[in-house]
Amino acid sequence: MFTSKQLQRYADVLWWGLTTARTSPFKRNDIVVIRYNKPAVELAEILYAGLLTRGIHPIQRMNPTPAMERYFYSISSGKQLVFLPPGEKELMSRLNGSIFLYAPESITHLSDIDPQKIGKTAVAQKALRDIGNQREARGAFSWTLCVFPTAELAEHADRSLAEYTRQIVKSCFLNKMDPVSHWQDIYKNAQSIKKWLNSMDVDYFHVESDNIDLEIAPGEKRQWIGISGRNIPSFEIFVSPDWRTVRGAYYADQPSYRSGNRVEGVRLVFQKGRAIKVSADSGENFVKKQLAIDKGADKLGEFSLTDKRFSKINCFMANTLYDENYGGRYGNCHIALGASYSNTYAGDGKRLTPTRKRQLGFNESALHWDLVNTEKKSVTAHLKTGKTLVIYENGRFSY
Repeated sequence: MFTSKQLQRYADVLWWGLTTARTSPFKRNDIVVIRYNKPAVELAEILYAGLLTRGIHPIQRMNPTPAMERYFYSISSGKQLVFLPPGEKELMSRLNGSIFLYAPESITHLSDIDPQKIGKTAVAQKALRDIGNQREARGAFSWTLCVFPTAELAEHADRSLAEYTRQIVKSCFLNKMDPVSHWQDIYKNAQSIKKWLNSMDVDYFHVESDNIDLEIAPGEKRQWIGISGRNIPSFEIFVSPDWRTVRGAYYADQPSYRSGNRVEGVRLVFQKGRAIKVSADSGENFVKKQLAIDKGADKLGEFSLTDKRFSKINCFMANTLYDENYGGRYGNCHIALGASYSNTYAGDGKRLTPTRKRQLGFNESALHWDLVNTEKKSVTAHLKTGKTLVIYENGRFSY
């Protein structure tokens, strides 16, 4: 699928992403874990060698196979579902970086598993994610991830494996002699857009398309972030709004795969921040169960926009990382139900206590589910001065 040069370039881009995402530089004897699915082992090996060369301590962890995952959720007792292996919290407390190579051999093997079981495990593992978030806020940890093409992904995207691979190569600039330089250019341009957005004193944003009429207030002490190296590829710029302010209708015209389930045509109506009406053209029962896994699952954790000038992604990829960064003709917006991002807080992250997060309307949940809309749309900022400004139209920021 990839040439040897493309694999090395992919590894170089991932290292760029990991180092760019961290607010303090990596140093010798730092610890970085490489998590991967079996088909991505060749890329994992290249990354492993690169970390050793840089004086980093690499830890390799292969993810469970589809059969193992299915056994886990179908056989496990309640205690086994929430079991955290000894040493996991200690590792997270010392970990400096994480690279995940997503290369699934199946994305539908859990389709008949009770979503509440999967949700129960996700809630238990939130304790580990919280440690990572705290270390990230202190500049001691960063993460990045990517997709490695598999026949399973290609089939569900209705592409040949060669076509699927070409989309990854193009989207990550692996067909360029120096892909890192292209990422650096995009990073620089995104910095200017984020500075422009964060200079506005916004009361609320109004999102409009054929099927969306949604109002979202950013809330106090918020900043737009994105294109930070955390995802390869990533072209989105996003904010975690005050969930209590969200009202109106949202529609996801792009399909989504989650926990082995494909859902299509998700429609949500928000009132006082909660999704009070939920429907879907397919997978509706699954969607409703996902929104009930905890108290924050039916509330908004993220609002995001992708500029088509950055993204080369122009087809459905049956993978959230690519689909939430779709460029195409009109770019995309997406919302995420569930967990918010603490690093969209505009103050000192070290002082963002759980109590302060609740006061500011940052949502807490074990769920984080991106739902994408690719329709032609406009996003208008209603400023606190009473003026309005269209910040996004026809798939691009107005900056």
